[in-house]
Amino acid sequence: MPKLFPALDPADYPRHALHASNRDWPETNCYLDVWIELLNALDLPPEAALGYSITQDFEGDQFTFFKVPLEDLETLYGIRVTELAIYDRVENHVLEQLRRGRATLVEVDSFFLPDTHGTSYRTEHGKTTIAANRLDIETRSMDYFHGLGLFRLEGEDFDGIFQRGEFARDTAFLPYTEFVKFPDEPTDRAKLPEAALDLLSHHLGRRPAENPIAKFTDVFPGQVEEVAEREFGFFHLYAFNTLRQLGANFELFSSHLAWLTAQGAGDFSEGEESANAISQTCKIVQFQLARALARRKFDRLAPALLPAVEAWDSLAKSLETRVSPKASSRAA
Repeated sequence: MPKLFPALDPADYPRHALHASNRDWPETNCYLDVWIELLNALDLPPEAALGYSITQDFEGDQFTFFKVPLEDLETLYGIRVTELAIYDRVENHVLEQLRRGRATLVEVDSFFLPDTHGTSYRTEHGKTTIAANRLDIETRSMDYFHGLGLFRLEGEDFDGIFQRGEFARDTAFLPYTEFVKFPDEPTDRAKLPEAALDLLSHHLGRRPAENPIAKFTDVFPGQVEEVAEREFGFFHLYAFNTLRQLGANFELFSSHLAWLTAQGAGDFSEGEESANAISQTCKIVQFQLARALARRKFDRLAPALLPAVEAWDSLAKSLETRVSPKASSRAA
């Protein structure tokens, strides 16, 4: 029975501090949460890889779903990620890669993930990403990274995840899957701050040309009026893809700047404070949004976002005085 990290057990797994319960957004999004814990299992700092967060933009109906660029993973840690072709049963592919000492990131149905108890477990079907740490087809059990840490599923949940037994379908189950090749030599941690600072310079040159939170603020009340006409469950989808993605992204960016400061790469405390202000504002406004929908009064929502608008401007200005943006075409 192959195991990617033999010493790890879901019963006593110490999740990373980026998933601490006292953060504004302990969970970020399914893809990044997996990477936070994979890097944690490798004893590498995921904070080093979060410089791309400054590139997040408002896309008209949502904020950019943030994912650490694969090229950044290779630059920082020597980790290479490639799409895995699925032509056999998914669990057979996962098992083969585990035997080779590789991680696989697989899109699965959260309906069968026990760690989502209280949200989607056995109540709602939804797409999410996991990474297997241990897989035993014979006993129908798997340890997997997802959300806030490392978890275990067994029996019927195993069958559901891989569409076996009573959950089998006539059409083949072909999810999007990536596999991860780890470097032969350990990452030189001493070189990480310089490499991360260089990547931050690159991403700073790619940040939005206009304040994305200001653009969102202009349309926010109108969008909420439309959300109010939908079923209440739609509120959660809208909030996740707007306020939550914005807030979580900049809380992570604040952690990136704090890490750079702690590593002696510069004093980014001012930017850290601004990024945190964006996170905290989004958390407050998300609660206000729920109340506004209940009362059907939306006029106070846009003004409530102004601290985040101002914080983004302050953040960009602060970074430009400490990091020289590399020439790049910015998002319009």
